[in-house]
Amino acid sequence: MVFAVQFWGVRGSIACPSPRHVVYGGNTSCLEVVAGDHLIVLDAGTGIRDLGDSFNKRDVRHAHLLLTHVHWDHINGFPFFAPGYQTNRTFEIRAAHLAPLGGVREVLAGQMGQPTFPVPLETMRSKLIFEDFHAGDTFMLAPAVRVRTVSLNHPNGATGYRIEYGGKSLCYVTDTEHVVGKPDENVLALIDGADLVIYDSTYTDDEFEAKIGWGHSTWQEAVRLCRQARVKRLAIFHHDPSHEDPFMSEIEQQAREMWDGAIVAREGMRLEIA
Repeated sequence: MVFAVQFWGVRGSIACPSPRHVVYGGNTSCLEVVAGDHLIVLDAGTGIRDLGDSFNKRDVRHAHLLLTHVHWDHINGFPFFAPGYQTNRTFEIRAAHLAPLGGVREVLAGQMGQPTFPVPLETMRSKLIFEDFHAGDTFMLAPAVRVRTVSLNHPNGATGYRIEYGGKSLCYVTDTEHVVGKPDENVLALIDGADLVIYDSTYTDDEFEAKIGWGHSTWQEAVRLCRQARVKRLAIFHHDPSHEDPFMSEIEQQAREMWDGAIVAREGMRLEIA
């Protein structure tokens, strides 16, 4: 009955592999959720490369990949996902918002098309199962794993996920922009009473006004939403590349002072959902 999440990439916008991003990590969005015997990958940013190496070492044969959206920082690790090129693996890939563009398969294939990438999607020899859905749908990934979704406020659209297993719940809410003084009812409904919420905290409240329209939120808004929705724990996530380790340490201290249920996600961190 293990229910846990591990962070393989916590950064937003662009990977930043530098000495100034060592403590919290420089890879872009990718999480691994373990729900009993089932593995769920959330987003395919650059963190998925290391996750793929881990899958190979563990001989993982099957996993689900849920994409919030297909901006580059959330999919540009996919072509470097080594298990995808092996015939004895199966990956079920789902996304919303993409039907007007031909679906998730066409979008991922386009990313790997010439002249921007030399290896086409067809080179991936694993069994890839693509499924498009609509944000707002609820579906079962397995008899004991239920997924609820909502549409998020982000350019080109994005999807928030609530994964329920064994009477516990994890919510993944990125990328999304809030309206100052007006809590997002979609988000509140999704995260209500959740055990863990992972939320887009790209900016601080002080930075937010200059970034309105960019599609992101703040760690302070994350705390406000989680407290209102009676959430047990918050993981501050999708760190801005300009927020180097000393800045992130300050955010971590301020967040804990504001609410003791808040932590800052770090690359490599594993959290049990309990």
